[in-house]
Amino acid sequence: MAKTILTGDRPTGRLHLGHYVGSLKRRVELQNSGEYKNIYIMIADAQALTDNFDNPDKVRQNIMEVALDYLSVGLNPDISTIFIQSMVTELTELTFYYMNLVTLARLQLNPTVKSEIQMRDFKSSIPVGFLCYPISQAADITAFKADTVPVGEDQLPMIEQTREIARKFNHIYGEDVLIEPKALLPDNQVCMRLPGIDGKAKMSKSLGNCIYLSDTAEDVQKKIMSMYTDPTHLKVTDPGHIEGNTVFTYLDAFCKPEHFEKYWNDYASLDEVKEHYQRGGLGDVKVKRFLNSIVNEELEPIRTKRKEFEQDMGAVYDILVDGTGKAKEVAANTLAEVKQAMKLNYFDDKALILK
Repeated sequence: MAKTILTGDRPTGRLHLGHYVGSLKRRVELQNSGEYKNIYIMIADAQALTDNFDNPDKVRQNIMEVALDYLSVGLNPDISTIFIQSMVTELTELTFYYMNLVTLARLQLNPTVKSEIQMRDFKSSIPVGFLCYPISQAADITAFKADTVPVGEDQLPMIEQTREIARKFNHIYGEDVLIEPKALLPDNQVCMRLPGIDGKAKMSKSLGNCIYLSDTAEDVQKKIMSMYTDPTHLKVTDPGHIEGNTVFTYLDAFCKPEHFEKYWNDYASLDEVKEHYQRGGLGDVKVKRFLNSIVNEELEPIRTKRKEFEQDMGAVYDILVDGTGKAKEVAANTLAEVKQAMKLNYFDDKALILK
């Protein structure tokens, strides 16, 4: 069977470096590898509404922002199908059927859902739609028969939930209609969850600790120079700590051997920089300047490409319309198979009704 990928993002704001190292960069590599016949990239607006139901304009306004980010990092609509979740209504119907395969207790035990509920301070006022979004995610993945889902570490419980739903459906209805997907994690351990510039565990739009893919070089520099480092490293001569030091975490994610010859030829490797910092005698400002050069080198072609697409937003709109049409056709075929397995194909089988 042809290998298929399904992945996506919630359109609640512009995409940032956390998205880039955690998923976007890998998506482009997978797209260009030639290993996957079908690649579906979903703008998950319906999922975004589960905790933005009172602010639909926020979601609507960010549809095009996310599309621009996708195209600017190198996702190619001739290879990858980019679509809008809510416009593929078959996903909603699949979600409804899958709800019968999952218990409330199982949803409440999902560690990703638990942490998201805590982060949003829902307490006992949890919207049902938000609690059920692992089921919606299962519908998204299985609708396109994706066998591979590139995710960050925090999304592993969601993939396991999808596998459980697919397995249970196939067992009950006696047909291998649904595929159990596998998670594809980033190769670089650091990239699984890039911290915010303030040192918080997660880069988050709501915390205001992001470096966005569309940030100008000046904005990136300001943010990097304000980065959280080692609070005990007060003087240049003081020994520094690299554990929990956000600047070094980012260097682990972005630094390559060739960067030293280009930007800091006093050192031959990142290990040398770390060793000097730890023994004392190396200031934070120098390390931050080095990181700034590296990050801006990574982002410059993305910014350039984004400006090109911004000149013709009509073409970006057409890409979404075309991709959504293709996605809807595939999802409709899967829904038909699901309904046939569940014996819900009444008008396709008159004999069933006339007995």
